[in-house]
Amino acid sequence: MNIVDEIFDLFEKRGRTAYLGEPVSLLEHSAQAAQEAEKAGAAPSLIVAALLHDIGHLIHDLSEDVADRGIDSRHENLACRWLSQYFGPEVTEPIRLHVTAKRYLCRTDPGYIRQLSAASIRSLGLQGGPLIEEEAEDFMASPYSEQAILVRRWDDLAKVPGLATPDLQRYRALLELTARRDVA
Repeated sequence: MNIVDEIFDLFEKRGRTAYLGEPVSLLEHSAQAAQEAEKAGAAPSLIVAALLHDIGHLIHDLSEDVADRGIDSRHENLACRWLSQYFGPEVTEPIRLHVTAKRYLCRTDPGYIRQLSAASIRSLGLQGGPLIEEEAEDFMASPYSEQAILVRRWDDLAKVPGLATPDLQRYRALLELTARRDVA
């Protein structure tokens, strides 16, 4: 099975589960994030990053109530490690940094935290809370910080129950385009 088929299989088998206290499934959340990236005219790699930013929740073996039990699944790191076998940093780094981007925005944008969902605020505490000044500087020094902030913003918008989104098949060509060619 190639990586694109494997991703589709993961979404089919586990993507219809509730998304950690949000009013949408993980599949709906992912499709909405990708749709937001498309509407913004994002590059293919960022559309794919938006689509796959939470795939770590589909590949870990923790229950969906993990945050309620006070555990940070570190889904962003798990996703980055797994996807790095198949995609370049233009896809994987915004995914790895999208949680840090939330923490950064909580530090630097006074209104940002007020627009977070209750589930996102709960996970923020598990993820370390807003960045301190030195962490914020380190984050902004990353060559992918701006892309991570975009993915984070699309993530925040992608929690609308019942929103019509394209079928996941719409993204197959983008996934194939951005997957590294040197991997079988």
